[in-house]
Amino acid sequence: MVNKQDEIREKIKRIKIFTKRLVSSSLSGDYLSAFKGSGMEFHQLRDYQVGDDVRLIDWNSSVKSKNLKIKEFIEERDRTIILMIDISKSNNYASNLELKRELLANIASSLALIADENNDRVGAAFFSDSIEKWFPPKRGIAHIHNILKAILTLTPSGNGTNISEALKFLIRLKQQNSIVFMLSDFIDDDTSYSKFLKLISYKYDFIGMRILDAFESEFPDLGLLEVEDPETGEQIVLDTKNLKKFLNDRIVRVNQLFSKYRIDLLDLKTNQNFINPLIRFFHRRIRRSI
Repeated sequence: MVNKQDEIREKIKRIKIFTKRLVSSSLSGDYLSAFKGSGMEFHQLRDYQVGDDVRLIDWNSSVKSKNLKIKEFIEERDRTIILMIDISKSNNYASNLELKRELLANIASSLALIADENNDRVGAAFFSDSIEKWFPPKRGIAHIHNILKAILTLTPSGNGTNISEALKFLIRLKQQNSIVFMLSDFIDDDTSYSKFLKLISYKYDFIGMRILDAFESEFPDLGLLEVEDPETGEQIVLDTKNLKKFLNDRIVRVNQLFSKYRIDLLDLKTNQNFINPLIRFFHRRIRRSI
């Protein structure tokens, strides 16, 4: 009989094998190109060549060597990646085989492993209606292993979703210029976190990754349906005839909010391969930086 710890280790092993294939593919290179380092660092002195920027001439070295010398810089690859991972109970939903939380876990795990492969520091915060757990940014596979274990096993102590609390936590962090991926279904009152999202847009390179189930945009008309809110336990009767418009309106409002502050928002759907949308997203970022 397989115990719980062995099951977790087997899941982590499968995720690592899966991500190793991604790293050997174009995805890792696309990630590297899409997210620049935090600055430029001095690399070496070399002889001046026609066409070089004269502002980079090192006059002291040029006088000593009696030959024009120029400073050469390379991009500093010292990056910090922060994963903001929504573990609220609304992610325990599926209209088909894959729970939203399962897709979220696969994406978060892949991002953590790819970042580690590129020698980036990785931090992770898990949230529901409060911050449930925080791993400060560090390097190393042992640190990544702890994050993966939390992704697969952590259950929320809170019942709801509070995007504002997650964003306020980020604002208080001393992690200026970090790259932040927030993985969530963003089921919350968007007016409550709008001002915090605006502040985040100035402080971080922030990317929203919205985890969606197919029924959230194409809910069928099933007449009256008795349902239970997974976060509050409240039981209500829904008229599914009007539900599709309600769900689509919510998606549009979040789209408009992210667009207003010029923040990237990537939709990833359950029961669909998330790799191709991720690659297309990285390519868009690369084109924007050219």
